[in-house]
Amino acid sequence: MDLRQIMEEKERKKLKETERAEGADLMETKEKPCILATIGQEGIYKCFASCIEKHFTIINSDTFVQERELLVHKIQAIFVLGQSIKVDHSLLQSLPKLKVVVNGGVGVDHLDIPLINSFGVKVCNTPHVVDNATADIGMGLMLASARKLVQGHNFSQYHESESLLESLLGNDVSGATLGIIGMGRIGYKVAKRAQGFDMKILYHNRHRRTEEEEKAVGAVYCEKMEELLKKSDFVMLVVNLSPQTQKLIGAKELAMMKPSSTLINISRGLVVDQDALLDALQRNIIKAAALDVTYPEPLPRDHPLLSFPNVIVLPHMGTHTVETTRVKVETMVINALATLNGEQPPNEVKI
Repeated sequence: MDLRQIMEEKERKKLKETERAEGADLMETKEKPCILATIGQEGIYKCFASCIEKHFTIINSDTFVQERELLVHKIQAIFVLGQSIKVDHSLLQSLPKLKVVVNGGVGVDHLDIPLINSFGVKVCNTPHVVDNATADIGMGLMLASARKLVQGHNFSQYHESESLLESLLGNDVSGATLGIIGMGRIGYKVAKRAQGFDMKILYHNRHRRTEEEEKAVGAVYCEKMEELLKKSDFVMLVVNLSPQTQKLIGAKELAMMKPSSTLINISRGLVVDQDALLDALQRNIIKAAALDVTYPEPLPRDHPLLSFPNVIVLPHMGTHTVETTRVKVETMVINALATLNGEQPPNEVKI
């Protein structure tokens, strides 16, 4: 190869490198798809916004309200965490380019899926992501209630004597009977954890688990929920909210439980008739309750349930961990990207 050919080859390489660099710049400057989301205390926390901003331009709900006319034609996806954005007919009608509503979490009872689908818009959620954190909070509530951890903490803060009070006597979890109502993914993970405490595990489910699955966690199936209620020291609710499970636990069911038993709810507040629960606690029909979910959420500060020393009420924080929330947001992004790229999203919810 002579000098002229060498120089020409160098020029060709240089030209290709320039074209490649220009192409990269063009990709970087290409406008990202716009999504509507609430970034801040009532939606997706700011610390997770960067997970989204790699792929999307975020239009905060406050900005959308202020500049609605300029932004309605840009939004292609909505990210809903909790009930931060109300996806109603008016909003759907105003967003002609909307392709997907992605919910952070499993429960989509706050979304009108048939209505959303009628606009040609898909609905996705983030199943499996929340399983471990929710199972953990169930065990945490059971332990905290049985061993009176909240009362013990309060004693440390405000005690007037050095001696522990008789009222702080708790109950052993090890060896006790746990009844799980709803042995889906999360319920099964609860059973695995309870097995580590040598608990006797009963469960009631629409569909019985396989014999192999039952043996793996030492669980015994109760065809009728009544049998589970009568035998359990702790009753944990892990069902989805549906018309069939709304107020699943009412006065009749509470009356079947042992006077020494504890009700634990990590599903949805409406699964329990709160008025019936309040009455059962006032009349000592059951010993205690530990709730991650209520209606409304949070409860008003003067709600009677908050006045009972034997009741623990959390503000629906079962999935409220750094690790779970990060994966939740990342899964929301994956679903949105797939939909906007014309692919089938991995977690579409169909009715």
